[in-house]
Amino acid sequence: MFTRNPQSWREMGLSDEEYARIVALMGREPTDTELGMFAVMWSEHCGYKFSRPVLRLFKKYREALEGAGFENAGIVPLDDQLGIAMKVESHNHPSAVEPHQGAATGVGGIIRDIFTMGARPIAILDSLRFGPLSESRNRYLIEHVVEGISSYGNCIGVPTVAGEIYFHPCYSGNPLVNAMAVGLVPLSRIIPARADVPGSAVMYVGSSTGRDGIHGATFASETLGEDQQEKRPNVQIGDPFMEKLLIEATLEAIETGAILGMQDMGAAGLTCTTCEPTSKSGTGVEIDVALVPTREPNMTPYEIMLSESQERMLLYVQAGREEEVAQVFRKWGLNAVVIGRVTSDGLVRVRHRGEIVAEIPAHYLTKECPTYSLQAEEPAYLREVQQLTIDELPQPCDWNEVLLQLLRSPSIASKRWVYEQYDWLVGAQTVLPPGKADAAVLRLRNSEKGIALKIDGNARYCYLHPYRGAQLTVAEAARNVACTGAMPRAITDCLNFGNPQRPEIFYQFEQCVRGIADASEFFETPVISGNVSFYNESERGAIYPTPTIGMLGILERVEDCIGAGFPEAGLAVLLVAPLQNDDPLMGLGGSEYLAVVHGLERGTPPALDLHAEKSLHRFLVQAARQRLIRSAHDISEGGFAVALAECALIEGIGARVQLPLHPHGFSAWQATPPPSEGSRHDALLFGESPTRVILSAEPALVSALQQLAAAYRLACHALGYTGGDKIVIRVGDAPLIELPLARCQKAYEEAITL
Repeated sequence: MFTRNPQSWREMGLSDEEYARIVALMGREPTDTELGMFAVMWSEHCGYKFSRPVLRLFKKYREALEGAGFENAGIVPLDDQLGIAMKVESHNHPSAVEPHQGAATGVGGIIRDIFTMGARPIAILDSLRFGPLSESRNRYLIEHVVEGISSYGNCIGVPTVAGEIYFHPCYSGNPLVNAMAVGLVPLSRIIPARADVPGSAVMYVGSSTGRDGIHGATFASETLGEDQQEKRPNVQIGDPFMEKLLIEATLEAIETGAILGMQDMGAAGLTCTTCEPTSKSGTGVEIDVALVPTREPNMTPYEIMLSESQERMLLYVQAGREEEVAQVFRKWGLNAVVIGRVTSDGLVRVRHRGEIVAEIPAHYLTKECPTYSLQAEEPAYLREVQQLTIDELPQPCDWNEVLLQLLRSPSIASKRWVYEQYDWLVGAQTVLPPGKADAAVLRLRNSEKGIALKIDGNARYCYLHPYRGAQLTVAEAARNVACTGAMPRAITDCLNFGNPQRPEIFYQFEQCVRGIADASEFFETPVISGNVSFYNESERGAIYPTPTIGMLGILERVEDCIGAGFPEAGLAVLLVAPLQNDDPLMGLGGSEYLAVVHGLERGTPPALDLHAEKSLHRFLVQAARQRLIRSAHDISEGGFAVALAECALIEGIGARVQLPLHPHGFSAWQATPPPSEGSRHDALLFGESPTRVILSAEPALVSALQQLAAAYRLACHALGYTGGDKIVIRVGDAPLIELPLARCQKAYEEAITL
C-alpha cells in the first residue's frame, strides 16, 4: 500500500488509478515536488487526457497531438518571407474568481504564446460570455473583465481589434473569457518549443517567481464550486509593463541567432517549460531551482516548479553564448539567469542547492499522460427542444417594436461601451476598426497584403444541435472575414464545455469537434492551434456547449477591403443568397427572435449548404477585388431586418427595400410573387438562414454583380436603395417596418448600462 495520504493526490486532481500509474512508472512513490509536477502535467488543461482522442479529427493538428506537447501557436505562411502566428486560449475559471486579473493574465499569456514563436504581436481579440445583466454579480464580472483586458492590452501596445460578447443565464455561474492573439513572424526566425542540443544552456528570463498561480492548471481542470473564492491564490497577477519589456527583449535576443528553443511559462510554469521541449527532442534537462529569481522568501522547490507567475520565459541557448543573450535582457531591466543545462539522458532532474528533489523521465510527464475514451450519450433534452411547429407560432402585430426589441437585446446591441475602452489604433495598422466591419482588417508593413480577423460563436445553436451548430459557427466566422474581401485561410479554436466525464457533455464536445473538423476541411481553413476548456460548470449547472472560432483571412491587396456600413446615399441594396433554401423552420429555429420575442429556445438550427457557403466566400472576395461592391454585411443573429439596421446605423445612412412575399423566405422567389395568407413575415424579417449577405453597390454595377453571383451559382437580388434617415422594409405592397434611424440608434446604443 501507499504511504502517502490519498487526499494529497486527490486534492491535486489525480485519481487513485493515476497515482498508482505514477508509482508503477517511477518504481517508487514520488516526492512532493514530483507529485505536483505529475498533477499539473496530467491535468486536462495540460495533458488533454479526455480531449486528445477527439482532437485527432483536426488533421492539421494531428502531428502535434501524436507528439509530446504542443507548439506555442500555429503559423500560416503569408508569402515566402512572412507568416501569421495565431492562438486562442481560455481564462474562464480565473476570471470567475478574480475577473480583473483573470482576464488581464489571459491576455498576457496568449500574447506570450505569440512572441515565443518569434512573432511580433499585432492584434488581440476576445470572446466573452456572461449571465444576464439583471444580476449584480454578472455586472461586476463584465465590468472588471473588460477593465482587465483593456488595462493589460492598452499598456503593452497591442491593439484589441475585434471580439464578441454574448449573454445567457447558463453563464451566470461560469463566465467565459477567451483571448486570441495574432502576430507577424519572419519564416526564417520561427523559434521552436524544443531542446534539441545537449549542453545548451537553460536560461530563465523575465519577471521573478512568486507564489501566485500555483496549481492554476489543476484549477482550470475542475468544476467551480461554492469554495471558488478560496481559489484566488490560483489566479496569477499580471504586470503589462513588464510584458512590454519582455516582448522587446525577446524579439531582440532572437536576432542574435543564439536561441535554439523557447517556451512561455504559462500553465504548469517551470514544469511545463522543462519537460515539454525535452520530451519532444528526446533530451533531458538538469536545473537548480535555487538559481531561479524569486520575489518571496523561502520558496520551496515545489512552489518554484509549479508557480504560474506571469511574464516569464525559458530559453534554450547555444553553449558559450549565454552572456550575449543575457545582456539583451538585462539591458531591458529583466532577469536573465542560467539555471541549468540540456542533457542527453531524457530526465528532468531538479535540484535545490545541489540536492535532487525531482528526477522524472520527461516523457512520463507528457507521453505517458493517460488518455481516456469517454462514453458519449445523446442528451435527453435534445429530442424535446428540437421540436418546434412553426404554424403554431403566433406572429406579432407590431414589426417596428419587434425590431427595436431585438436591437435592445444585449447580445445584439452595440458593444461600443466595451471597445471604446480598448486601444485599437496603437501600432497604426488597423484599417477597419471595431464596429465598422464584420471583421477587423490590419495592414502589414512592407507588404501589399492585409489580414482580416474575427472570433465568433453561437452557443444556442450548439445546444440545440451540436454538430450543425459547430458547422454554422465556422461558416459565420469565415463569412465575416470574406465580407471584408479577405479569403478565409485558417482557424484557431477554443472549445468551452462542461464536465466531459458526463456522457451527455462528452457527446456535445465530440459532435461539435466533428462539426468544426468537417466544415474547416471543406472550407480549406485548417485548425492550426487551439485550446480545450472543460469543467465550465457551477452549482447552477453546465454552460451551453460553446466552441469559439478565431478565423484568419488574407487580402492580396489591403486597399480592397470592405466595411459593413452603407457608405453613402443612392447605392443599390442587394441580397446575395443560395439559389434555394429547404429549411422547414425558415431560419427561425434557435433564432434570437424566437428567444427574445417568444421566450423559446427550440427547434433545429438551419442546415448549412457547404458548397453554397464556400461559393459565397469566393464570390465576396472577387467582388471586392473587382471593386463591384461598397459594403458587405452578413445576416446572422436577428436576421435580415437587424442586419439591414446595422448596415444603416454604422454610417447613419438609411435605406428603403422591398422583400418578396413568399412563405419560404427568400427561397424560390419570383420578382412579383402573389400574396399568400400563409406567409411568415417573421421568417422574412428575422429568420437566420445562413449564407446570406447584404451588399451595397453603385447602381451601374448591379448587372455585373449579378452576373458574377450567377457564375458562383448564387442568387443576387436587388432590393432597393440607400438614403434618407429611415429604415423602411416593405413586403409586397405593405410597409412592415418604417423606423427613424434615431429610434433604432437609441435602442441599439443605450441597451446596456452597468
